Amino acid sequence: MERPSSSSSSSSSSPNEEDDLQNLLDESDSQIDATEQQPPPTFDVESLRSRLRRSFKLNLTKRQCIVIFLPLLIVFVYLSTDLTNYFSFFSVKVPDSVFRPNHEPGRTQEPDLRALYLLRKQETDLSSLWNRTLSISDMKSALFRQMSLNRQIQNALLSPHKTESLSLYGGGSCRRVDQKLSGRKKIQWKPRADKFLFAICLSGQMSNHLICLEKHMFFAALLKRILVIPSHRFDYHYSRIIDIDRINTCLGRTVVVSFEEFWKRRKKHHHVHINRFICYFSKPEPCYVDKEHIAKLKALGISIGGKVDSPWEEEDIAKPSNKTAEEVEISFRSDDDVIAIGDVFYANVEKEWVMQPGGPVAHKCKTLVEPNRLILLTAQRFIQTFLGRNYVALHFRRHGFLKFCNAKNPSCFYPIPQAAHCITRLVEKVDAPVIYLSTDAAESETGLLQSLLIINGKTVPLVKRPPRDSAEKWDALLYRHGLEGDSQVEAMLDKTICAMSSVFIGASGSTFTEDILRLRKDWGTASDCDEYLCQNEQPNFIADHE
Repeated sequence: MERPSSSSSSSSSSPNEEDDLQNLLDESDSQIDATEQQPPPTFDVESLRSRLRRSFKLNLTKRQCIVIFLPLLIVFVYLSTDLTNYFSFFSVKVPDSVFRPNHEPGRTQEPDLRALYLLRKQETDLSSLWNRTLSISDMKSALFRQMSLNRQIQNALLSPHKTESLSLYGGGSCRRVDQKLSGRKKIQWKPRADKFLFAICLSGQMSNHLICLEKHMFFAALLKRILVIPSHRFDYHYSRIIDIDRINTCLGRTVVVSFEEFWKRRKKHHHVHINRFICYFSKPEPCYVDKEHIAKLKALGISIGGKVDSPWEEEDIAKPSNKTAEEVEISFRSDDDVIAIGDVFYANVEKEWVMQPGGPVAHKCKTLVEPNRLILLTAQRFIQTFLGRNYVALHFRRHGFLKFCNAKNPSCFYPIPQAAHCITRLVEKVDAPVIYLSTDAAESETGLLQSLLIINGKTVPLVKRPPRDSAEKWDALLYRHGLEGDSQVEAMLDKTICAMSSVFIGASGSTFTEDILRLRKDWGTASDCDEYLCQNEQPNFIADHE
């Protein structure tokens, strides 16, 4: 009964429903036609959703559409993109005129071609990095290389516009260090005419003795005494290495005398006598003065009064304590005409005052202790002959350094490949064409080092002082004055050349390096790029102890 009724009801309403459905379809078609007349958006989620609903009868929300199709879009882009073209898109476009002959006066295409070569190299490197998985350390190294490469590109593009008087990148990206000499703390050195301080410097080699001599000058200024430079029969031949008379000129009065001059002044007393011999250190043994050195002093005709003593009973060379200028004045004060103090190389007295640029004593020169005039001129002639204005100097200490460095923590003795990497990194920063090498290393080591110093496919030459050749005139002054072949003169010549360099790489723990750094500070040649070899790095391999 109910079914026929339902059927009849349905059939009775069918014409009306068909009319409504037809109206809806006509309205929908008109809306679609209107939509097609407008330009479609790049990614219309609503349109996509409505089409899917009509075609597949899927009722998807906007969020569901994005979740489904966005990953598909990413995969499609990844598979269809050429990474090389991607980087090419962002690379700097070099004008075609670079490859055409350049007839304009005063212009050169070589810097542009070099910049293009470097840009393409950078593109290749970046493409390689894109496809590699790198550790943090590798990433830092890669970023540094790209920064260095970018700096080279800048220099190549700027090179036609640089002049000698104005250079935006003089000496690469390194700058001279402002030593602020105007704020230097000074002491006046005004000695009494008849009071002398005899310098005793026995520890280490020449560099140690020069540092010891500088500290003696500070002591002499505090005690108001004339400093006596030791005889070459007891110590080094200082007059062949440093300009003693110049020290007096810088102060405008006599503050230092040679042993020979001291002998002449004291000879009128019929003998040369040291009234008091004072040791700065009491441990492990007083002054480093043994029987052999006492015998050398006596052989010079010098007598020593009293015993060798120290004002401090517990002053140990291994652990020197901080002393003030007032403590030195009180402890070493004496009315005796001649006193001797030694050895003060390890003395820790007013360190900041003593180590400041120009030293602690008031004077009118850049520095008091510097190479004599003959060595200075020879260094300048060598630089003009072989190096030029912009060069890196390297003190590469090797002999006896392996055991010395491995006793320290961290060690300062680096494998040749690691050392080469550190040197190359700095040379790239400086953009220097050559490296001056001061070393005691064997040829096997320097040969390997030279083979590894390559930047942009070019070897950076290591330049050493060549053997004496009569055809070369840069060292003629030393030869004419009988200084040629003197090992200490040659060492000071090395120091002088290193001290004049654009950037200096030193050997940590070496007093030879420290004396070069002192000269660079005093002369105003110190650079903010100066550093010890592989500074802040540890050797990548260290041998076991014996």
